[in-house]
Amino acid sequence: MTNADTLDTKATVDQVIRLADTGCDIVRITAPGIKEAENLSNIKNELIKKGYQIPLVADIHFNPKAANIAAQIVDKVRINPGNYVDRNRGKIDWSVSEIKEAQERIAERLYPLIEICKKHNTAIRIGTNHGSLSERILSMYGNTPEGMVESAMEFVRIVHGFDFHNLVLSMKASNYRAMTRANLLLVDKMIDEGFYYPIHLGVTEAGNGDEARIKSAAGIGSLLARGIGDTIRVSLAEDPVNEIPFGKKLVDTYGRKKGLAEQILTETTYLEIESNESLKSFSGVRNPVVADEKTDEADLIASKNTLQTIDSKNKQLYFKELLATEVENANPERTIFKRDYSDVQPDDLILRSAVDFGFLLSETIHGGIWLTVPATSVADAEIQDKSVRATEVAPTELSLKLLQALGLRYSKAEFVACPSCGRTKFHLFESFEKVKEKTAHLKGLKIAVMGCVVNGPGEMADADYGYVGAGPGKVTLYKNREPVVKNIDEEKAVDALVDLIKEGGDWSQSK
Repeated sequence: MTNADTLDTKATVDQVIRLADTGCDIVRITAPGIKEAENLSNIKNELIKKGYQIPLVADIHFNPKAANIAAQIVDKVRINPGNYVDRNRGKIDWSVSEIKEAQERIAERLYPLIEICKKHNTAIRIGTNHGSLSERILSMYGNTPEGMVESAMEFVRIVHGFDFHNLVLSMKASNYRAMTRANLLLVDKMIDEGFYYPIHLGVTEAGNGDEARIKSAAGIGSLLARGIGDTIRVSLAEDPVNEIPFGKKLVDTYGRKKGLAEQILTETTYLEIESNESLKSFSGVRNPVVADEKTDEADLIASKNTLQTIDSKNKQLYFKELLATEVENANPERTIFKRDYSDVQPDDLILRSAVDFGFLLSETIHGGIWLTVPATSVADAEIQDKSVRATEVAPTELSLKLLQALGLRYSKAEFVACPSCGRTKFHLFESFEKVKEKTAHLKGLKIAVMGCVVNGPGEMADADYGYVGAGPGKVTLYKNREPVVKNIDEEKAVDALVDLIKEGGDWSQSK
């Protein structure tokens, strides 16, 4: 997706060309208003003049009229179901007749777009985001994967009733578990109702660096390994061009290949401690990191068939290897998942391990993690493509990053950050790095850095603190979902965020 101002034709065209030349197959451009939607025609024409026929997608927020204009120009429009529902009224209880009336109003509002898309052969992506559900869906399902699926399916049924089938669906969240759960439920729901529409995959607001790539690979890759997904987008709070190499590697490795799920299962070694103790009571943490040698980051050291704590007590436990047929009935509180990556190139280690453990741990919140890696030190390895793998990382550090990305164990602050787009009016990438630098040591605290109010307040709903664009060079700071410091200059905003965290009693000195 581009992050240039859509009204700046040259900047947007240049960015689309850079993305296309890097290997991008489809480019999404934000069209928040009528003027931006109309300027898509100039952008498309300039691209054609320069010899680029790459499909364009208009990203629509809040303004159905912009969707109607964009649908006459681009190849696909992405709409959020929340754009076509009634405004929030604080209503909690909904009768059957009220639900039906609300759905009829949605159909009435959607009809003009459907007719335009039929005429121009334009596709529609129904994009449902965790945290952006309507008041009615929230009252019935809560902010859950089930609510995400029902929100999308409601639109599918309406659109299908208009005999329009050029649809793509997406279930996106910054939370890997919510994203994967929603997509699995969506597939089951579509099959139950006889629908077979393509699915677009993405973990949104994933942030940057290794953490964002791990979270994206865990969500997108674990679904691709199951045979789910037709298009993907890796969302990074970095130069949009950096999204392409990692996304292409994900697709090349896991797209449209049979037997990958079974391969992950069979290539994993499952170990069970021979004790009535749980891993937590033994090591002090629910999801311990096991290592082959003593390191500061590891919780347990393996030696032959025993595990030993690294504390002064030097407790030991024996473990045994489980047969594949025994794994399903094993107690996850005493199970360790071991993967051998000794034959994996350092460039591929982050992607492979994230997909493997994203798949293995998708159904459990317990279990130890044990990685063996190539003999060449990962930290010393020469990384050929920095956009595929942002930094070098040691095995135990990678284990902790995997557990954090999967939402199983937090060893530092958790960050949510949108990838920026044409709606962002402050220096998001630079601000995000400053926020991370100041607050990364705040273990377990969740901080969101969002480009604008379109997605910000809703999709950062479970964050402890938020740093959200409010206008050109302006930022509003949130505590939970409440705006506390409004329209502050971005030059002062990071320090103001630190002050807000201190006032909230959530600050601690860095180690």
